[in-house]
Parts: sequence; C-alpha cells; structure tokens
Amino acid sequence: MAAENGSSSTTFSEMDEYFMRQALLEAQIALEREEVPVGCVFVRRGEIVMPGSNRTNESRNGTRHAEMEAIDAMLDMWRFQDETHESSCGCREDDISARFRECDLYVTCEPCIMCGAALSLLGIRMVYYGCANPRFGGCGSVLSLHTDGCLPCGGGEDEDDGGSLGHTYESVGGLFAAEAIDLLKDFYEQGNPNAPKPHRAVKSR
Repeated sequence: MAAENGSSSTTFSEMDEYFMRQALLEAQIALEREEVPVGCVFVRRGEIVMPGSNRTNESRNGTRHAEMEAIDAMLDMWRFQDETHESSCGCREDDISARFRECDLYVTCEPCIMCGAALSLLGIRMVYYGCANPRFGGCGSVLSLHTDGCLPCGGGEDEDDGGSLGHTYESVGGLFAAEAIDLLKDFYEQGNPNAPKPHRAVKSR
C-alpha cells in the first residue's frame, strides 16, 4: 500500500497495517459511545503502549481527542511504573521524554493542530494516519507541525540531543483512509446527539 504525504517510494508494512487496524478498532469503540470515531495506538519497540479514542462528548471537553487521551494515560502509567521501580531497587529507567522519542503513533485521522503541536513538544518519532483532516489538520492539511515543529509554544529550536523544543517528525497518511472515512460518515449520518441545539435529527441505531 502506497503512502500519501510522504515519499512516493514509501510503502506500509504488515506491522503498519496491523497497528492501524487496532486504531480503527478504537475508532469503532468511540462510535459505539456516540463519539466522533477517531482512534489511535502509540507503539514503542514494536508493541502497543497505549490505545486511545475520542471522549469529547463524554467529558464535555473539546480537547479530549484520541491522542490526548492516550498521552495522558501513558504519562500516568510511566510515572506509576517509575515510582514502583525506584522504590524497589533505587534506579530509574530512561526519562519519559526519551520514551516518547521511541514512540510511533497510528491514528485514524490526521492529528489536528492541537494534537500535532503536542506531538512536536513530546518528541514523537513518527506519525501514521488514515484520512486527512482538511479543516483542522496539523500534519500538512492546514499547518505542517511535523516539518515546522512547534517553536511558538516550545520557545526554542530543535536540540541536537533529541530535545522536544521545535521537534519535527515524519508523518505519512493514507493507511486505511477509506475505512477511517467510512466510520466518520457513519457518525455524521446518524447525527450527533451531543451537538449544540438545534442539530440534525439523530437516527435510531
């Protein structure tokens, strides 16, 4: 399968397809909760570290995108693991920022500007996404935070030692884009019961 927004020679591996299918499952779970169906998984050293899916309707918080849900859960998990490990042997694994630099993100829809900026600040290694986000995309559709970094919010230039200020990362789209779009169509065709009123009638499921 060829890639979009990347090198014309870039192709997706079987592992890439596997991880994106897991992200699509997370998007399906979001749809069943009457959320905008976007799902993701963060992968480190060939294993899924954390899945995530939208919870903006449930939380009444527009920032609770799939990526943010997974990032917060990872931070909580790593802090707990560090505290537990340090109390038992007195040592600590590499710092959390170094762990993010080993992570790839698979997400069904191009990260928005907010999430694209967060990924720059965290120092993510690579992003694979399904469909483009023409209204809010932060990885090429509206802004190119993957190539420009987040200097205004980072306040500095990309550091040679791998620091996250202004960090750039590779971003490739088009992996199972049709499947991601179909899930979004399902959501918007049935209507969003949590949208501000007046809104379109919600279809019974």
